[in-house]
Amino acid sequence: MISIEEALNCIESQQNIFKTEVKPLQEVLGFALSEDILAPFDMPAFDNSAMDGYALCGLHQQYTIVGEIAAGDTSNFVLEDGDAVRIFTGAKVPANASAVMMQEKTKVEGVNLFLDEMPKAGLSIRKKGAELQKGQLVLQKGHVLNPSSMGLIASLGMDKVKVFSKPRIHMITTGNELVKPGQPKLEGQIYESNSFAIAGALEQFGFQCAQQQQVKDDFEETKKSIQKSMETCDVLILSGGISVGDYDFVKQSLEENGVQELFYKVFQKPGKPLYFGRRGDQFVFALPGNPASSLTCFFIYVLPLLQKWSGHSNLGLPWYAFPLQHTYENKFDRPSFLKARIASDGVEILDGQGSSMIQSMALGNALAFVELGQNFKKGDLIKCKLIS
Repeated sequence: MISIEEALNCIESQQNIFKTEVKPLQEVLGFALSEDILAPFDMPAFDNSAMDGYALCGLHQQYTIVGEIAAGDTSNFVLEDGDAVRIFTGAKVPANASAVMMQEKTKVEGVNLFLDEMPKAGLSIRKKGAELQKGQLVLQKGHVLNPSSMGLIASLGMDKVKVFSKPRIHMITTGNELVKPGQPKLEGQIYESNSFAIAGALEQFGFQCAQQQQVKDDFEETKKSIQKSMETCDVLILSGGISVGDYDFVKQSLEENGVQELFYKVFQKPGKPLYFGRRGDQFVFALPGNPASSLTCFFIYVLPLLQKWSGHSNLGLPWYAFPLQHTYENKFDRPSFLKARIASDGVEILDGQGSSMIQSMALGNALAFVELGQNFKKGDLIKCKLIS
């Protein structure tokens, strides 16, 4: 059995053969850049107006209007002192313009323009290169693309981006007691839920489960299902069958399929019987069958591996510290990840901390972490990871 820190270090130290691909810009949300992006030109590429108003030559309160410039107009106006042109937001400002005055602070009588106040030099002019200069680093390799960065890349004239590929993920749930939702169940059976929770968590963080299957607690069936999945997947996630009971066949089945165990069992609660292994460039997680344990292990351990495989520069959910709304004593015999809810006035440790209890996780939005024997007073800061 290893510590939480040792388990995380093992995951983060794995060396991958990263795969890259070129994707259309509209398809790269959530992908990580596989190369730096440099500005191909100054941005803005030319001095332009930040307002609808008038571009002014010289600093006065009265001008003669000599024309109009719309956004996209490529004309080159040359103004003389005392001249003004009607101009619109984003339009190219004449080279010798001193300022742009917004239209709300002007009055027009024929071709005469009167200002309510004296303009200041450079007012409302977006200068060439003010945001980015040609050759400047725009986004760094490993940056995970979000809507804003997609818009930024589009503004650079790029319609394709080189990114790290995401892993092909398969999932297998095991258990004789499991029944698919929507089907009748008998006494002693339960509805299978882990595949829905894990698939949802994958999607929440920008990944997809390419294939799901459910198998009985049978060694040969489990072994064959793992063999078939590992023909095409990059990461295999199993749920259940990883403990030491008479019907837990996952660990042996993985060994039979040539998977090298990297660690098995972590000194934590919930999720002690967690398995992590590797075969070549493929990775395997065998998660506990209890719903809260399974989902907790996904957030803490599976997610960082998926992010590392995908070229992310930052791995795992970040830690935050929030004041506790009440006293808390950790009576568990291991360091614990606790289902919690964060609100504006702090964090609450929820009832229903059992590893089979998922309602408290559904009602919460965080995992709070407590060390073995650690106690808290109301108002003490407690470490948390936001999970929704």
